[in-house]
Amino acid sequence: MTHFVRWQRVEGLLILLAGLVIAWQVDSSLAWWAALLLFFAPDLSFLGYGLGPKLGGAIYNSVHVYAFGVIVLAAGMVLAMPFVAAMGALWFSHCGFDRALGYGLKSPESFSDTHLGRIGKHKP
Repeated sequence: MTHFVRWQRVEGLLILLAGLVIAWQVDSSLAWWAALLLFFAPDLSFLGYGLGPKLGGAIYNSVHVYAFGVIVLAAGMVLAMPFVAAMGALWFSHCGFDRALGYGLKSPESFSDTHLGRIGKHKP
C-alpha cells in the first residue's frame, strides 16, 4: 500500500466519523435501523453493473463521491429538513467507510480496479 493510499484511507475514516456525528446531531429522531439502511443505501448503485462495467462504474462513482452527500446535507440544513440533512451526512459517511476499507472509485474497465488499487482476490 502506498503512502498516498494510506492517507486516503485515514481520510475516509475521519469522514466516516464526522458524518456519523453530524447525522446524530441533526436528527436524533431517526431510528437506528433506518440510519443503518440509509448508511448502506449507496451500495444499491452496484445494480448499475448489470448494464456493463463502464456504465456501472459511472453510476457507482456518481453516488460514491463525498460531494453528493455533502450537497444533500447542505440542502437539508438550508431547507430546515433534519431528515434530509441526516441522510446526506450518512451518505458521505458511507463513502468515507468505503475509502477506509480500501474500496475506491471504480475504473470503467472493471469493478475490481479502483483509484485506491485493486480489490478482491487477485488472479495469479
